[in-house]
Amino acid sequence: MASEEHKQLAHFLKTVHSTLRCTSAAVGSDTAWHNHCSNKEVLHTYAKFMQKLATTHWEENSSNELSSASSRIKWSADFSYDYFVNKSFEKCSQKEVEIGEKNDIIINIKEQFSEPFKLLDVGSCYNPFKIYDFLDVVAIDLCPANEYVMECDFLQVSIGTDTNIVENKVKQLQENNFDIVTFCFLLEYIPTSEMRIKACENAFRLLKFGGLLLICTPDSKHVGANSKLMKCWRHTLANLGFSRIKYEKFRHMHCMAFRKCLNKDIAVRWAVIHKESYMDGCLHIPQDFSNIKKNNNNCHDFNIEVKDFAELPFSDSCFI
Repeated sequence: MASEEHKQLAHFLKTVHSTLRCTSAAVGSDTAWHNHCSNKEVLHTYAKFMQKLATTHWEENSSNELSSASSRIKWSADFSYDYFVNKSFEKCSQKEVEIGEKNDIIINIKEQFSEPFKLLDVGSCYNPFKIYDFLDVVAIDLCPANEYVMECDFLQVSIGTDTNIVENKVKQLQENNFDIVTFCFLLEYIPTSEMRIKACENAFRLLKFGGLLLICTPDSKHVGANSKLMKCWRHTLANLGFSRIKYEKFRHMHCMAFRKCLNKDIAVRWAVIHKESYMDGCLHIPQDFSNIKKNNNNCHDFNIEVKDFAELPFSDSCFI
């Protein structure tokens, strides 16, 4: 059972998310995102609360043998290890080659991976992947929680021929350079479907061919409750050139692994074959369908909201 502190932390994070979605509907996503990124008080508080929630409450739950909670970090690391170190990617590659041969899709690219495998952790907060020796982690966040994370707005960052970092701020990321990109509880932070797709498009550009986009998103409902949404995600990402190669539903989250196909047409072919009438090319989350009027009360001055959490035991006057 969640503690009172756990509930308070989660409430603050959810309020940030819902307010950002509400503001996006009211003034437009670009303006809402710009204003959000400029609100340093909320960003600092969010980073501190997120780190506390993840390192204390979520990890304690996932390490408890009596709990069905599972660590999104461990899931991502374990899958990456099997894919790259145990070379399970070779089966995926062979399958793509066979599909290409049967459908006149030319594949003249071969994966090139070497350890340590370069991982871009988007919305990292505190760089939880740094404990894994087989990974070379580039951790980025709007507001880093510690010195192991660099400041970066992934929706606005330039993508080019090299990576440019100035005073721990990422100005540009190198295209086709990463083996893994992780979105661990990231997409529900982003306020609109269009912006979530932009994040996935950026991930596609940054990944090597055959590389992994790992997505973990929270959902406490039963496995079938949001199954159509998850199918829509698979279809939308297939049209971008990603093939979903792993899906698991845990008690509190969905975990998905997408592979950047050696030829985009492989994934697009799958999308055409499996298109259903409800698939609209979007990346929606359940909260998108909440009544905007119901959420209008969340669009308030965050100075009040932040101060409401000042009595938490780990609060730091620097941020509150």
